[in-house]
Amino acid sequence: MCYSAQVWADYEKYVRHYGANIDIRTFHDLYVRKRQGDKLKTPKAMDVAFKAGEIAGLVREIHGSEVAGLEQELFKQKKRLADAERTLQTKITKKAENDQRIAGNKVEQIKERLANLKRTDDQPRDSRIYPGMYAPVMVWEDGGRVIKPMRYQCRPAGKPEFYDRKFPGTYNARRDSLEGFWKPLFSHSHAVLIADRFYENVETTEGNAVVEFAPRSGEPMLIACLWSRWSAGNDELLSFAAITDDPEPEVAAAGHDRTIINIKPEHVDAWLNPKAGELEALYAIFDDKQHPYYEHRKAA
Repeated sequence: MCYSAQVWADYEKYVRHYGANIDIRTFHDLYVRKRQGDKLKTPKAMDVAFKAGEIAGLVREIHGSEVAGLEQELFKQKKRLADAERTLQTKITKKAENDQRIAGNKVEQIKERLANLKRTDDQPRDSRIYPGMYAPVMVWEDGGRVIKPMRYQCRPAGKPEFYDRKFPGTYNARRDSLEGFWKPLFSHSHAVLIADRFYENVETTEGNAVVEFAPRSGEPMLIACLWSRWSAGNDELLSFAAITDDPEPEVAAAGHDRTIINIKPEHVDAWLNPKAGELEALYAIFDDKQHPYYEHRKAA
């Protein structure tokens, strides 16, 4: 499975390298919902990629609100910690010990989150996504390539909201299940996620570890995905899943049993704009995928 990925979030790169248009309206609607209080997770790099305009203003409002909320919570937890420490000076109680431990941990966590929101330098982790987060993906619309924000966990149209909890692994679509579980989307609704590296949970002799894989060539990966437009009443959700296949040899040697399908640039349009039902042509794209050597290391 592709547990996590470090994605492209620089919209100018999409336009320059892939001739893609940016769906400003959908991005705008996403950030309006987030400003209104919807619990939508977006990577920082995607937020700050908008340098000016209304979306940039929305992002500043959202981050400002998050900072204010965190500062209030920090004050609350510092008081809880101080109260617990005063109590422990005179009497050892289980409650005071728990309050000291919990509040102390929360204070450090909040400080880290505040520092992350306030810093202005770019860091690789800013563009890293996890299941449930939004990411910019490329689709085919109105005769061309378009970048839209979508959630990295696919909820097919027509499914109930609890589908996300019932099938929490739907951020990935196995190649061998495309004509079964994913049949309504395969050969109909395709996308590409552009990423520099991906991350997997791997069992080692020392226990579970997160391993980072990146093409030795340094070229970006064009990850084949499925996507869906789900709606219920006034609610709408765009979401996607990355397609995985049997592992490349070096990925298998590192301890993982799946690898994302990294398609070749010349197949992007054929993948994004498929002819419904022509499955052999789609499998041929998979079989002709890119095979960079994926270097790996334990993630920081």
